[in-house]
Amino acid sequence: MVVNPAPVERGVIRKPAAGRLRVALVYPHHYHVGMSNLGFQTVYRLINNVDHIVCERAFLPEQDGGKIHRVLTVESQTPIEDFDIIAFSISYENDVPAVLTILETAGLPLSAARRGATLPLVLAGGVFCFLNPEPLAPFVDAFLLGEAETLIHPVFEILDRRAEKRERLLALAREVPGVYVPAFYTPRYHGDGTLATVDSAAGVPATVKRVMVPDLSTVPTASTILTPDTTFENTYLIEVSRGCPHGCRFCSAGYVYRPPRFRPLGLLDRQVDEGCALTDRIGLVGAAVSDLPGIRELCSRDRGRDIHFAFSSLRADALDGPLIQALRKSRVKTATIAPDAGSERMRRVINKGVTEDHVLTATETLVAAGIPNLKVYFMIGLPTETDDDVTAIVDLVKRIKHRFLKISRGKGHMGEITVSVSCFVPKPFTPFQWAAMDEVRILKRKIKVIQSGLRKTANVRVHADVPRWAYLQALIARGDRRVAEILLLAHRNQGNWPQTYKASPINPHFYVHREREPEERFPWDFIDQGIDRSYLLKEYRRALDARPSAPCPADPSRCSICGVCKGTAVNSSCRNRG
Repeated sequence: MVVNPAPVERGVIRKPAAGRLRVALVYPHHYHVGMSNLGFQTVYRLINNVDHIVCERAFLPEQDGGKIHRVLTVESQTPIEDFDIIAFSISYENDVPAVLTILETAGLPLSAARRGATLPLVLAGGVFCFLNPEPLAPFVDAFLLGEAETLIHPVFEILDRRAEKRERLLALAREVPGVYVPAFYTPRYHGDGTLATVDSAAGVPATVKRVMVPDLSTVPTASTILTPDTTFENTYLIEVSRGCPHGCRFCSAGYVYRPPRFRPLGLLDRQVDEGCALTDRIGLVGAAVSDLPGIRELCSRDRGRDIHFAFSSLRADALDGPLIQALRKSRVKTATIAPDAGSERMRRVINKGVTEDHVLTATETLVAAGIPNLKVYFMIGLPTETDDDVTAIVDLVKRIKHRFLKISRGKGHMGEITVSVSCFVPKPFTPFQWAAMDEVRILKRKIKVIQSGLRKTANVRVHADVPRWAYLQALIARGDRRVAEILLLAHRNQGNWPQTYKASPINPHFYVHREREPEERFPWDFIDQGIDRSYLLKEYRRALDARPSAPCPADPSRCSICGVCKGTAVNSSCRNRG
C-alpha cells in the first residue's frame, strides 16, 4: 500500500540510483511539517549536489487505524530500509520519539550497537543534534553537529569508502570536525546522578566542534521544492540570515549561531528574482529578518509584478513605513508581535530589548496599515517570574486591545487578537541552561490566570501550550544518555507518557525541575560551540538581577565578550554587555 503523500510538487530532484550511494533523508514528522522546514529542503538539495549520491525524502506516515505503515520515500516509494544510509533531520525535541517509531517500522534494531554491517547506517543532524543529542545517542550511529554546507562533502567522502562499519565511523570521528559518534564516548556519573566525566576512545577528540559557514555571501539558501501542502503554501522561501544579535536569554538560536550572519543584498535580490519566476509569494526567513541591512530596499524594488512578501520574524521595535508597506502590498491578514513577557521587569530578565511602548506603537501602526488581525506571543514560567508578572500579560493584552480598538473603529472593522502562550523550557547553550523548569501544575495555574483574565475581552482568543508536552520537551532538551531508557520505555508503551514516567526507574524530574549548580557538568558540554561557559553564567546572573545586556555589535570582529569571535579589540557596545 502506498501511504506516503503524493502532493503536487515542483523542483523534485530525480537521479538514477545505479552505482550511487543511496540516502533516505527522513523528517520525523508528517509531510506538511517537514516540507515547511527550509533546512530540510536545503539538506536534500546539498546531498543531491554530490554526484555519486542519490537522496530521496521520507516522512512519518499518517496513522491508519492506529497502525503506522512502512516508511516509503516520496520520490520512488521505496522502503527506507533498502537504502545505504538513513539520515534524520531533527529540529525539535518533541519529534525525537518518532525516530524510534520510524526505525522500528523499518524493521531495524533500535540499538545502534545491534545493527550490523548489512543494515543501513543511521545518521542524524539538525539543530536539535548540536544542542544536545545525548537522549538519542544509543539509537544513532553518528550525529552531524553543525551546518550542512560544511559537513556533507567530507562526511560522504568517507562513507563512500568500502570499509567495515566501525572503521568508517572511526574515520568520521577522527577526521571530520563536527561528527559525533556516540559509541566512542562513555559517560560516567557521580553518586548523586550528575555527570562526572565523558571518556573518549583513543584518537577520538574529547570535544566535538560544532562547525559553521563563516561567510554566507556565496551560500544561497532557498526552497528546492514548491508544494501547496506546507505552512507557506506555494511560497518560495529565502534564508536571509543565521543567528540573531539581540541575545534573548531563552533563545538557543541567538547563541549557537553566533556570530549573527546576514546575506548581502545583491545575492538576496537575485534570489527574489529567481523566486518570482516560480511564484508571486516570497517568504524571508531568519531569526531576525528586520535586522537585515537593506531589507527595506529588497522589499520595495519594482519587479514588474505584484509580489507578496511574508516574514518569519519582525521585531516590534523595527516596524517602520517601508516594512509596513511591504506587508500591506502582500495583503497580509495577520501580523505577529512577540513581547514574550508582560512586564518591563521580565523583559529585562530575558533581555528582550522591546518596551511596552514599542508593542503598543507597533499595534497602532499595523492596524492603521489595514492588517486586521494580530497574533501576540508570550512565555510563562520564565526564571524569577511572579504572579504579578503573569497578571501583567493580561494587562498588556488589554492595553493592546484598547489601541487595536481605537484604530479599528476609524476603519469600521474590528479584527481579532490571538494570544499565544508557550511554556518556558530551559535550553542548552543559553544563559538559562542552569534554570529549573516550572512544574506542570504551576504552568497550568498560570495559563488559567491568563485565560480567565481575558475570557470576557471581546475579539481576543487565547491559545496555550499543553504543559505536559513542554515537560517532555524539557526532559529531552536537558537529558543525558540515560534518558534514552525513558524514550525506549515510552516507545514500548505506545507513547503513553504518564504510564512511562510512573514505571521508569529513572526520575524524569531530575532533569526537568532541578536547578543546576554553577559548576555542574552538562550532558552537552562535549560540544564546542565556541561560546564561553563563563559568559553564559554571567548572563544568567544578570538575568536574575533583571539587568539587560547590549546586542552583538555590528562588527563582530571587534568583540571578544562571549568568546565566539575572539576579536582583537573590544568596542564600547561590548563593554556595556559586561
